[in-house]
Amino acid sequence: MTWRRVGTLALRYPWVSATVVVGLTALVLTATPASPVVRWIESAFAVLVAARSAVAMVRSLRSGSWGIDILAVAAIASTVALGDYWAALVVVLMLTGGEALEDYAAHRARSELSALLKRAPVMAHAARGDIPVDAVSVGDELEVRPGEVVPVDGIILSDRASFDESSITGESLPVTRVGGDTVLSGVVNGGALVRLRAAATAADSQYQTIVDLVRSAADSKAPFVRLADRVAAPFTLVAFAIGGIAWLVSGEPSRFAEVLVVATPCPLLIATPVAFIAGMSRSASEGVIVKGGGVLEQLARARSAAFDKTGTLTRGTPEVDRVEAVHGTDDDLVAAGAAVEEDSVHVLATAIVAESNRRGLPVLGAAGVTEVVAEGVRGTVAEHEVRAGKRSFVDPGADDTFPPLAPGETAVYVSRDGRLLGRIVLSDEVRPEASATLRRLRGLGIRRTVMLTGDAQETAERIAELTGVDEVRSALLPAGKVEAVSRLEPRPVMMVGDGVNDAPVLAAADVGIAMGARGATAASESADAVILVEDIGRAADVMALAQRTIRIAYQSIGIGIGLSVALMLVATTGVLPAIIGASLQEVIDVIAILNSLRAGRRVLAARDARATDTPTAMARG
Repeated sequence: MTWRRVGTLALRYPWVSATVVVGLTALVLTATPASPVVRWIESAFAVLVAARSAVAMVRSLRSGSWGIDILAVAAIASTVALGDYWAALVVVLMLTGGEALEDYAAHRARSELSALLKRAPVMAHAARGDIPVDAVSVGDELEVRPGEVVPVDGIILSDRASFDESSITGESLPVTRVGGDTVLSGVVNGGALVRLRAAATAADSQYQTIVDLVRSAADSKAPFVRLADRVAAPFTLVAFAIGGIAWLVSGEPSRFAEVLVVATPCPLLIATPVAFIAGMSRSASEGVIVKGGGVLEQLARARSAAFDKTGTLTRGTPEVDRVEAVHGTDDDLVAAGAAVEEDSVHVLATAIVAESNRRGLPVLGAAGVTEVVAEGVRGTVAEHEVRAGKRSFVDPGADDTFPPLAPGETAVYVSRDGRLLGRIVLSDEVRPEASATLRRLRGLGIRRTVMLTGDAQETAERIAELTGVDEVRSALLPAGKVEAVSRLEPRPVMMVGDGVNDAPVLAAADVGIAMGARGATAASESADAVILVEDIGRAADVMALAQRTIRIAYQSIGIGIGLSVALMLVATTGVLPAIIGASLQEVIDVIAILNSLRAGRRVLAARDARATDTPTAMARG
């Protein structure tokens, strides 16, 4: 750790820094003629910290929360009253150190929605020139260039247009729109230049609605009670009872202070956040970023799981499923299609070129390539005209020699010199680990699984059948997904999704998990946890890790409280001075913390137990 880092932490946690400075100053002063002032310095500082904690304690009590600070405040006050100022300083160090550790864990919480806002269009191409998107008025005629995000909701003026609507509906396959159709802001123009008429201002458009949903859903989350606070109430009552009885029986008020010093709930203050930090660190090393200890607690208790379809249960990118040649070989068909699709930015073209590369086919140069919006492309390959695209564009007069496409499939037909070569069928594959992940989640306590998707019911049901999802809710826009999650029982609800369209529902769920490896940053920002690799199985991994972390945290609490109670009973006899008791309490802390650190160890059995089974069919859509 660099000195700069130390300085940053010192400024971030001033009370811990001040406690260390006071302690070191007191040690130096004890070796000088000024040693009598040590007790006043340490006592005054301890009282200051106790007063600060007392204010927070009163606020917590007024709100109905019984926190873990009560014992610490009582221990500081009693040791100062009895003149045992070194013991008071030790308690202060444990109190401020525990707060700092918990704050450190909490600072892994979600960031601002800056990335979501950055992705929002800022300029629009209007007839009067480029203007800020906020200046667009209803009725303005706009142009959207290939690859650009549609700035506002609008009505298409062009004859045809192709859009990537995955950011709004979750559908990975391109969608064709014709003149007069409505297009939502946030979708991407996947073809040639498109003209549209603004149907709404930026503030009233779909993308801004998504931003507002994320904000409101995140703000509406109820605060989660800390694990340590739930244990504090009974432990505090037991400690006060033992201390009070010892005082009454012995008649010595020092017994009360000695009991409270060893009763200071340091395992609650320190060991619990250490377990959470260790668990979050282990999770990060496994490719999942968890944004806070409260997330681990909620995740460990999750009883329902909701999933987006495209990019979550499926891979989210169209891939070649099969090649059906009617003239020539499959390789000839793919090579011809790839030749004219090579320079296209269309998502289907990319998949066909990738298939050609996978097969190791030679690159056939195409000349005079022309892209016809929402129809296909044509060009000259080795002095032959090759077309690739819709059936009506490639060979409108051919007989129907192909079986119907399954739900969610799409096909690119290829012809050479007017003769149909065949078709290339593309689909969005189910993630091979998806069904195994669903089974693992059920084994971890998930009782209900639901798919929330903007796709068609038939396609969604097919994916549910392949993956083992219990229920399907289809044709949902972001607001519909939020409503579905808010009504889902039993709770807590875990939601797994990706893309801008999932950002609101990830924020609304009790635990939102974003597939963030290639998905929209908006989803990652609004989620409580982010999977950094293309593996939905990590959702089950992090849930198992959360349960293990909570189990270890409770073990640490049990060990700490058990040893503390034993020391409290010893302290009632008067043979355990406060400073000795505080030192022994530190030993208990070390034991509890060492146990908590086990949450950071890798559990190979969990990873080895994760089976990967490939469904016998592909996802369609």
